[in-house]
Amino acid sequence: MSELHQAEDIRQLTEKVREQNYFFSLLKQEINKAIIGQEYMVDRLLIGLLGNGHILLEGVPGLAKTLAIKTLADAVHGEFSRIQFTPDLLPADVVGTMMYNIKDNDFTIKRGPIFANFVLADEINRAPSKVQSALLEAMQEKQVTIGDETMPLPKPFLVLATQNPIDQEGTYLLPEAQSDRFMLKCTITYPDFEDERKIMQMVATSHQPKIEPVVSLQNVVEAKELINQIYLDEKIEKYILDMVFATRFPEKYGLGELKNYISFGASPRASINLAIASRAMAFLKNRAFVIPEDVKEIAKDVLRHRMGLSFEAEAEEITTDEIINQILAKIQAP
Repeated sequence: MSELHQAEDIRQLTEKVREQNYFFSLLKQEINKAIIGQEYMVDRLLIGLLGNGHILLEGVPGLAKTLAIKTLADAVHGEFSRIQFTPDLLPADVVGTMMYNIKDNDFTIKRGPIFANFVLADEINRAPSKVQSALLEAMQEKQVTIGDETMPLPKPFLVLATQNPIDQEGTYLLPEAQSDRFMLKCTITYPDFEDERKIMQMVATSHQPKIEPVVSLQNVVEAKELINQIYLDEKIEKYILDMVFATRFPEKYGLGELKNYISFGASPRASINLAIASRAMAFLKNRAFVIPEDVKEIAKDVLRHRMGLSFEAEAEEITTDEIINQILAKIQAP
């Protein structure tokens, strides 16, 4: 393809991106009526929605994690369900089960709360692995089998799972192979002083913001199709791959000191999701092409749960975020 043709294609694609981005600007404004000072979390929710991926949110209680996904569901006019994970939860409580109907002398399917556009898996690490597996299988396959019947999950389908990092008693740690299925792992921090003042004032008043549906599910589906067309240059592709390969073979990238801190590197899902998330980031910034800053901005969220730390790293209290910072500093952006 000649450079002239490529430039023309990007120009036409930019017009489409601007049209679709208008709806997402409205969506963001609507969410911000109820969510104050958590722009990072809102952006990642939208990236997950656009990239057809799921999100693992880690943060202490009270940081509006539940409210954020409920508000997103209301603003998109989608169906929302919340599953509170507890140690006595069963897989059937998540996906559904066969119920015996005495009147008809037959079994009927009772669908579980997983059959919604937006599913909040609250404190996912509180339920046993059998339940986690049932949820994660549905996330991966986008379908559920109950008895002999396989049923597709609604589109769009977004799971937001939360974890409390401070209370680990009576929890079941997500295995690496399962946490790898989440597109992003986001660490949520406290709001700043002024934002918390606004939150306090808003809650103190009797007038709570009413969230209106400003985007249709069809708008979301169309925007998701557009994400795959956003231009990703070969140099950016190499930059993404270098970043992921540096977690596996740090010594080849002049980062030999990290070798003893990493027990295993990021999987191929990291490369795939980093490319998709970078495209979604470019879309939210009204661009039809990805730049290195898009990759840098989303890299930690894609990589932090896909790397294993060695005992040496844990003994020295080195985090995956610190390792990713060193990789970002070392690998030259195109």
